Amino acid sequence: MDQPDSARSSGRRSALYRHRLVLIAAGLVLVAGLLAGIVAGAGDDTAPGAAPPPDTAPTPAPPATAPAAPTAKVCANAKALAGPATAPAGAITVATTQNLNELSKASPAGSTFWLQPGTHTLGTGPFSQVIPKEGNTYVGAPGAVLDGQRVNRYAFTGYVTGVTIKNLTIQNFGAPRTNNDEGVVNHNSATGWTIQSNTIRRNAGSAVMIGSRNLVRGNCLQDNGQYGFNAYNPDKVASIVIENNEIAGNNVDDWERLKPGCGCTGGGKFWEVTGAVVRGNWVHDNLSAGLWADTNNTGFSIEGNYIADNTAEGIIYETSYNASIRGNTFARNGLGKGPENRGFPTSALYISESGSDPRVPGQFNQTFEITGNLFTDNWAGVVLWENADRFAGSPANTSTGSGTLVNPATATVKTCNAGNIGKQPYLGDCRWKTQNVQVHGNTFSLDPTKLGKSCASNSGCGYNGLFSNWGTFPAWSPYKEKTVQDAITFDQSNRFYANTYRGPWNFVLYEQGNKVNWSTWQGAPYGQDRDSVIKVQGER
Repeated sequence: MDQPDSARSSGRRSALYRHRLVLIAAGLVLVAGLLAGIVAGAGDDTAPGAAPPPDTAPTPAPPATAPAAPTAKVCANAKALAGPATAPAGAITVATTQNLNELSKASPAGSTFWLQPGTHTLGTGPFSQVIPKEGNTYVGAPGAVLDGQRVNRYAFTGYVTGVTIKNLTIQNFGAPRTNNDEGVVNHNSATGWTIQSNTIRRNAGSAVMIGSRNLVRGNCLQDNGQYGFNAYNPDKVASIVIENNEIAGNNVDDWERLKPGCGCTGGGKFWEVTGAVVRGNWVHDNLSAGLWADTNNTGFSIEGNYIADNTAEGIIYETSYNASIRGNTFARNGLGKGPENRGFPTSALYISESGSDPRVPGQFNQTFEITGNLFTDNWAGVVLWENADRFAGSPANTSTGSGTLVNPATATVKTCNAGNIGKQPYLGDCRWKTQNVQVHGNTFSLDPTKLGKSCASNSGCGYNGLFSNWGTFPAWSPYKEKTVQDAITFDQSNRFYANTYRGPWNFVLYEQGNKVNWSTWQGAPYGQDRDSVIKVQGER
């Protein structure tokens, strides 16, 4: 999380997940070595002579209307999760007494495995796991459970493409407070996997790792130790779809307490993803942020989701680019973190050093739209923030080792240094900027009586915001004092307009801690929400 109180001291890379090689129980052999022969035999992700599949963003659906109630009620919906009661044609039947990984090794690539009802296990070693071959499908009968017994660390691993996992309950992999920054299903973030209609619960680390061209649809991702999903690969991730999932109750191990300042928790996390559709999910009751896009993500369509009752922010979009956030419902987010964070409003939607930039290719690179969303009884609404001290090369850059995407051949972590930073192109290109953000057509409703006595204007409750901090650090920074406060407020095309407000709303404007009322927010020289509709409590 980027906020000035912690940025200088942590020096962390907030989502630098370890891409550990998986070990095999017998002799602790590295999976990378074991898979080398398979990969060599299978070839690349495409057929010989074929053009590689494009890493472009999936086409989003037409504009969504903010849902009045959750649509992805998956976890309690046995019908939606149930697989076929009999084995599909040509499938290999797997009894509970058989070892799924041994069957996978003995069968050709492209095989389908149908797991019979009952509890299936993988052995007694911590690195007993299933290593699919290319194009394999694993489907569960109603009542089929793959259980790690809190002994096995991972369920499905490896680097092959085109794997499908459906209709299984996958649970109890990893001991509590282990598997940090690792995942249980698609452990190695392989390409082209489909993960659909599964219950993946009570696992350590992340339920699912997401690689390029992955489809994650209709799953119950519940009560996992760190994340419901984690979209990260050291070779980057592109073109993913996450839709109609229920993502609930994750971060049960409270990793922010175990690793203070790690920025490594939430219902779901994205790191350096190009092109994502996040649609129709119910993201609720996670013990941190609901969804968190952290560092150099771009081309995101986030729409039609119901995001509720997460203890911190509903969505964080941080040091990233080019998104459309429309037609979502945000309800009761931030009620855990908000009262403890009085100096900085804990908003349902937090935009931190992010905006649209035409130099970053792909969708939404002209206008970063936040529109058609319904905000109801969150601790705060929308905050647009830019940390004056955070830029590539700065010790205050918590995305350690990362530079911006606008001019990557020139403005890098190494070149954004004390000798260059005061001149162009470094002065402009070494910063992630909150710019071209248009917040319009949203409804902000707040009834403080539903949030308890702690919800008051002096506690940061009931605010929207557009502001930065007074720049101080490092000593060689050219962005000191009010430089970035002026930029985010007046020069970077950030605007609130045509919104509807119900309840006692206030604003943080220009400078962190500068709390203002409607008159100042709308008046000169700021001119925010001039044409918005303001309704008193209870008016419709």
